[in-house]
Amino acid sequence: MNKHLKSILQYVGMILLTVLLLWLSLRGLHVGEGENKTDFLWKAWETSNKVYLGLMALIAVFSHLLRAERWRMLLAPTGNKVGLTNSFLSLMIGYLVNLGVPRGGEVSRCYNLYKLEKTPVEVSFGTVVVERIVDVICLLILIGFSFVAEWKKLKGFIDTLDFSSGEGFKIPLWVILGAVAGIGFLVALYLLRKNEKLLKIVRGFKEGLLAVFRLENKTLFLTYSIGIWMLYFMMSYCVIKAFPETENLGFSAVLTLFAMGSIAMAAPLPGGAGSYHTLVPLGLVMLYNLPQPDAVAFVFIFHGWQTLLMIVMGLLSLLASYWILKWKKPSTK
Repeated sequence: MNKHLKSILQYVGMILLTVLLLWLSLRGLHVGEGENKTDFLWKAWETSNKVYLGLMALIAVFSHLLRAERWRMLLAPTGNKVGLTNSFLSLMIGYLVNLGVPRGGEVSRCYNLYKLEKTPVEVSFGTVVVERIVDVICLLILIGFSFVAEWKKLKGFIDTLDFSSGEGFKIPLWVILGAVAGIGFLVALYLLRKNEKLLKIVRGFKEGLLAVFRLENKTLFLTYSIGIWMLYFMMSYCVIKAFPETENLGFSAVLTLFAMGSIAMAAPLPGGAGSYHTLVPLGLVMLYNLPQPDAVAFVFIFHGWQTLLMIVMGLLSLLASYWILKWKKPSTK
């Protein structure tokens, strides 16, 4: 009972945090006299280029197909050969569940695949762990590239922060970053030693990562992984080109905003809602001098369009899975 209550409280807490971040984001949306915020957001949608938004949707579908194919590849060495259709349907159902239950999609897609293909949940979940590790590595590389591409803007922003002691002494940036990294390492080490459960999770991640090296075609797996993230980048590029306020941003700006958006989406909140609406507008305003109302409107429409695609594809995948199982049922005993 205590565990169930703890889970409920955690979920309620995440929902409340999401609502708070969305409220803070909308609260900072200042519109002209006689214009309400809803009309402002709707006007931004009307002025958007629907061709680019449609292209973004097509790229999104292709990226999900590629991810489903990569999942099939990871499952093959375990002796479970699944179809691309069932892998894709399970993946999209997982994305749909993630919109309501953060990180719940990882389990639900494994369970749906079990119903469709009889793949053991614990086996498929192990491959999901591998996927997550690979995605984290890709994200870290992406963040590194964005720092290199926009270092002058990022450094200029950091330099505006006041780290002085008030007596003319200024702490060097490398000292601050080193101290933060050192403290983080010590805290992580302490938690690993004191929390056996967390230690087991870390060991499981290590085993999952090593499983990649047992793949027959490692080059193809790497190609899939790079291709998935390139498609994600192209999605961001299309959406940025779809709005007059952001269409003139360069390649490096798209890369930086894509990295910031990926970090925000990784937060344990339903569909990244709240964290995405807080972090990305901040980057648009601070780094690229975009007017704050335009930045907020851009992010709300971008995230809303992305979420709508997830809902539609997830519901269609649920319906398709239901009919596939119903069609198979007469042949089972």
